[in-house]
Amino acid sequence: MLRENLNDLVAFMVVAREGSFTKAASQLGVSQSALSHALRGLEERLEIRLLARSTRSVSPTEAGEKLLATLAPRFEEIEAALTSLGDLRDNPMGTVRISCSKHSVTYLIWPKISKILHQYPDLHIEISADNRFTDIVADRFDIGVRLGESLPKDMIGVPLSPFMRLAAVASPEYFAKYGKPTDPQELKQHNCINMRLPTYGGFYAWEFEKEGQEQVVRTSGQLAFNDSVHILQAAIEGFGLCYIPEDMAADALANGQLERVLEDWSPAFEGYSLYYPNRRNHSTAFSIVVEALRYRG
Repeated sequence: MLRENLNDLVAFMVVAREGSFTKAASQLGVSQSALSHALRGLEERLEIRLLARSTRSVSPTEAGEKLLATLAPRFEEIEAALTSLGDLRDNPMGTVRISCSKHSVTYLIWPKISKILHQYPDLHIEISADNRFTDIVADRFDIGVRLGESLPKDMIGVPLSPFMRLAAVASPEYFAKYGKPTDPQELKQHNCINMRLPTYGGFYAWEFEKEGQEQVVRTSGQLAFNDSVHILQAAIEGFGLCYIPEDMAADALANGQLERVLEDWSPAFEGYSLYYPNRRNHSTAFSIVVEALRYRG
């Protein structure tokens, strides 16, 4: 391959991923005109069109998609190999990017990560916390975190937490006014605080099970959030009944701010796992983070 093709191939990958010459030029530190000229030169040398351009967007052609799928893993392996050279130093170095839920950051990831940062001053951690099902390969994350039952099948999974349970809770004042449900179906008569799911846009359906009998209840109420931290606070302040991870409710239950119902209807389920692609040449920095987060029982 001609040497000049290498830089142009990198430029092609960035444009194809960003879908924009403007964003790609900014990321690469070159002008839009220089970038466009380089890609036209690449297409001429390969004698095939790689990008479909319009006034508003740019996207790979069929040939471009095929080339991108072939190039991306190779360049990622090269990048990982170059990063791993830094491990020859006394201290592991590099950036590890983690995509996870807000709940897992607060109760699992940060307590463990915070313990190793002073030990490895050249280690950099970037945490992106939301409740979406992020494609960690497409978005260039090193590690993703999900509940074990929803792990992508083509990824390597490592346990991050023990089995978990959800807790149906509300404030003593709420229960004093509206009573306590004894069966999941009774929740339909209560003011429930819902969780909006970012991926599908609907509300989370509350799932219960007892002695092999499953019940899925679609609750309603005055409030809904996309963050369980705010759901918890609203429940403590007496605005309704919520269904949140047990560890989130533990302190409020212990100090009497919340009371629990339907505990016998809340079975344990597989907890969080971290996951990552099956790649070679993982850096020492990456391995340190994985080992720090691994659940050992």
